[in-house]
Amino acid sequence: MTAALPDDVRYPAEVAPGARDLTELDGAVVECRACPRLVAWREHVADVKRAAYRDQTYWGRPAPGFGDPDAAVLVVGLAPAAHGANRTGRMFTGDRSGDFLFAAMHRVGMASQPTSTHLGDGLTLTGVRITAPVHCAPPDNKPLPEERHRCGPWLARELELVRPRVAVVLGAFGWDALLRTLAEQGWAVPRPRPRFVHGAEQVLERPVPDGAEPQRLTLLGCFHVSQQNTFTGRLTPAMLDAVLLRARDLAAGPATPAPATPAADVS
Repeated sequence: MTAALPDDVRYPAEVAPGARDLTELDGAVVECRACPRLVAWREHVADVKRAAYRDQTYWGRPAPGFGDPDAAVLVVGLAPAAHGANRTGRMFTGDRSGDFLFAAMHRVGMASQPTSTHLGDGLTLTGVRITAPVHCAPPDNKPLPEERHRCGPWLARELELVRPRVAVVLGAFGWDALLRTLAEQGWAVPRPRPRFVHGAEQVLERPVPDGAEPQRLTLLGCFHVSQQNTFTGRLTPAMLDAVLLRARDLAAGPATPAPATPAADVS
């Protein structure tokens, strides 16, 4: 069987496991054309553009992960925004969702500046990397289940390379996608799977060979930083700061007992 090319549905599953580092993985992600519907949409948006950005050249490709290669905290979103990361080429960059997220990261010491406007703007992240289960902008911000599944190997390999201690998951889609990927990797995911709520905290373990201490990952649930949540006050700066500070504390020291999960609606 010939090696899968970027427009082959087999491309992520065949290429992702062989990526030797994040640079190689991100380079392969950018070349991916495995989902025809997403390719057509992201390129259509890049061609038509939004009026405010008509003089700009859109990225129009998959947006790879971004941040500290030695991150102890992984932030997992949903997918690139059509006129955000699909325009700028960097996760949560160039839209109001990103403005909200990076301002919070700057407040808690994870980001060098409170804004993320374009590649080369000087932004660096410390101890944190941002990614998503789907790397192409989807129509209506709604990837199909088969698109999430096809894109899954990129997230799986990213988890293996980064080996985070904490995952901050923005929204129910990312929460479910991450749990599916972790289960496929052999993590002990409870059944029924933990339900997403804002403030959820779930510690997972994965056995390792030779009787060594199991690998441990703490998932923290947070409402997505979408305008639907931030403009209505469903997610406030203080709420996001609290989740990021919890993630920073967990990443810095031994895992602590999870607090009681507060009741909140799925987002």
